[in-house]
Amino acid sequence: MRHRCARWLLSGLFCLSFACHAQAADPGKPLTLDEALAAADAPHPELRAAEAQRDAASADARLADTVQDLSVALEGRLAGGDPTVGDDGFTADNSVRLTARKNLYDFGRSSAARQAAQFELQARQSQLLDVRQQRRIEIMSRFFDVLLADLQFAADDELMAIAYVNFDHARDRLETGQISRVDLAELEARYQDQRVKREASDQRRRITRALLANAMNRPGDLPDALEDPKLSGNDRPLPEYEALIPVMLAENPRLRAQRDLLAAEQGRLESIRAETRPLLDAEAEAGDYSRASSTRNRLSAGVILSWPLYRGGRVDARLAREQAQFQRLQAGVAKLKMDLTQALLETYLDIQRLRQVARQAAKKQAYYRDLALEKARGQYEVELKTDLGDSMAKTVEATLRQRRTEYRLALAIARLEALAGEPLGETAGGDGTDQSGHARSARPGAGGEAAP
Repeated sequence: MRHRCARWLLSGLFCLSFACHAQAADPGKPLTLDEALAAADAPHPELRAAEAQRDAASADARLADTVQDLSVALEGRLAGGDPTVGDDGFTADNSVRLTARKNLYDFGRSSAARQAAQFELQARQSQLLDVRQQRRIEIMSRFFDVLLADLQFAADDELMAIAYVNFDHARDRLETGQISRVDLAELEARYQDQRVKREASDQRRRITRALLANAMNRPGDLPDALEDPKLSGNDRPLPEYEALIPVMLAENPRLRAQRDLLAAEQGRLESIRAETRPLLDAEAEAGDYSRASSTRNRLSAGVILSWPLYRGGRVDARLAREQAQFQRLQAGVAKLKMDLTQALLETYLDIQRLRQVARQAAKKQAYYRDLALEKARGQYEVELKTDLGDSMAKTVEATLRQRRTEYRLALAIARLEALAGEPLGETAGGDGTDQSGHARSARPGAGGEAAP
């Protein structure tokens, strides 16, 4: 009788324990999804690497701006020589000179280099934005994995308890001759199998927490309890697929980065071509000399025109290399367009399927399993059936299916936003800002897909 009461109590408290197991494990405030996503902008190896690339591009842009800056040099010379034929002695010929030089016009060299550096910087900024987006998706995915692992552990923990009660009850029934040893061995085997599943689920809880901690750049700081988010955004209206394509092609950060890299390569090509053009410099010099000479000026100023007439094959070789790089980037942009368009279609259809079919099926399955569990409880209480544990297991699976569907839907919407390059429902160019709140810079020639 005590075993029947224990089993009835377990079945009555099972659903409540399953729903709140993860939250009950920590008396403190559980980690929310918003708090976890706030770590997407916190220091992280992937983020630091992208920021380092951006900083390097920024330094290159500043360097390109200094090509035509004024340069000043001080030169001192200690020397001696024989100024006249037949003179046995050496005469000191020391000098000190201060020279200032500035490029007036380089016929396109510096302007092409500056444009290339600016496009490179824009590309690295877009790549940094893409890294942040991918970090948010990664953290969200790891957060949901922990919630599912907690639910699965709660289910397996309760099912193991039920399996043990059935096995323990069977041992009493064996003593009274109501069952055989084969039946008892079967129940014990079921209990041991459920115990293995419970231990695996417990390990999965720790593994998913470690992965979440790493995604948040808090290795070793495993969160105890997580708050299940409401995910109200899962029901937000979506733009039509055809309307998302031009938005994605214009605002996707990966595609913007590739186009800017292509435009930067085009600027480098133009800068190399300009190396065969003349240079016009202004120069001023002040000097002092230990030996007076009619050919030397203490003060001088002038304009210098230098024209490279022959550079061998160096310019042609560099030009050929950069043209090959341009063609590689051009092919990369075309391939990325195809990949992103395909990913947009698959993600959009996945959202439609989850909303219109999977969510409804999961809801109906959960409703059916709740009814079936109530029926199984009633039959169990009058000992018409003894498979209450199986009914509870199927109810658990239905509940997990519902939550898993919502989590997949939230992730699919986040991926769709990342592909579009801006939050859903906003149109490109509406207020001149991107999804991070920063003004979108003017990007002349951002297409950059013309022939080199």
